[in-house]
Amino acid sequence: MYKIFTANDKAEKRLNNYIKLRKDIKNKLERLKINPRKELVAHPLFGRLKGKWSCWLGSNIRVIYSIDEQKKRIIVEAAGTHNIYN
Repeated sequence: MYKIFTANDKAEKRLNNYIKLRKDIKNKLERLKINPRKELVAHPLFGRLKGKWSCWLGSNIRVIYSIDEQKKRIIVEAAGTHNIYN
């Protein structure tokens, strides 16, 4: 199983705010820890975000993350609406 980390304070603050607003997000993150490439409609990103992944946490909430296979870590780099891709 993977562990979830945040890449910076902004990502951590936004993710925590979403968790407070919607209790189901915590359960979805637990599912992501099991298989970060298949759960929650996870998909690899392209272009300038190539090498990163995105998944759906509900409503219009997305998370961009990278996967560290050696350390079994999911590193959340951004959380928010589709605007996080810009």
